[in-house]
Amino acid sequence: MTTQLLAVRLGLPAAVDLDDLEAAAALLTRRDRKYIVPEAVAAELVARLAGASRALEIAGRRSFRYESVYFDTPERASYLGAARRRRRRYKVRTRSYLDAGRCLLEIKTRDTRGRTVKERLEHPVELRGRLDAAGRAFVSSCPLVGDDVVALAPALVTRYGRATLLVDGYAVRVTIDTDVEAATPDGRLVVLAGMAIVETKSGGPPSVADRVLWSLGHRPTRVSKFCTGLAALHSELPSNKWTRALQQPWVLVDAPGRIAVPGAA
Repeated sequence: MTTQLLAVRLGLPAAVDLDDLEAAAALLTRRDRKYIVPEAVAAELVARLAGASRALEIAGRRSFRYESVYFDTPERASYLGAARRRRRRYKVRTRSYLDAGRCLLEIKTRDTRGRTVKERLEHPVELRGRLDAAGRAFVSSCPLVGDDVVALAPALVTRYGRATLLVDGYAVRVTIDTDVEAATPDGRLVVLAGMAIVETKSGGPPSVADRVLWSLGHRPTRVSKFCTGLAALHSELPSNKWTRALQQPWVLVDAPGRIAVPGAA
């Protein structure tokens, strides 16, 4: 799930459990900064933060399997809202924590200050590829979705391994995603080879983690697993917003028969 070097470095910080992590930095309203870096750079970041951070640990593990199913309309209202930088836009997905057997239905929007706002609802993990009646009612409660709710269907599935750091004293989360892959419902698959997506999540100004990444020569870039993955698989879509991210080594993989949308039937 992670390279050997990154796995070793993730063993350096002290541990934090999920309850303490959520209590310290739930960050449902937050400022996100994202970076695409070689996995060796992600390992160096962990090493430099080791004395001032704690790593999420559950049952002795520090890297966990995630899966997200993103929903959009046939006209790609969610994707185009992001691509065209509309202020009033939404993203709907199920986020599954595969090792824990847990799933959340999430709506992501932006507040007037440009910060990410996330609303969540527990969702049956076995139904993570579709919206049941309770899920559609929850999504329809978001004014930005409106009548789009009746047309929402799976558009992309992403899978990756994630490690999470809590930077002590700053209410800052750092997530490190590796082995990132994205698949469409028709089974086409693209993978981000040899790279990690690092995201810093805080309530405001750049964190110590951002400053470490800057010192290593990396600056934030616009990247969305949903939008960048979909653009990597559909070259006809407008994608200027993610030009830098798409220059990374996204590799198209021939994966016939792959189950792209679990639980959708």
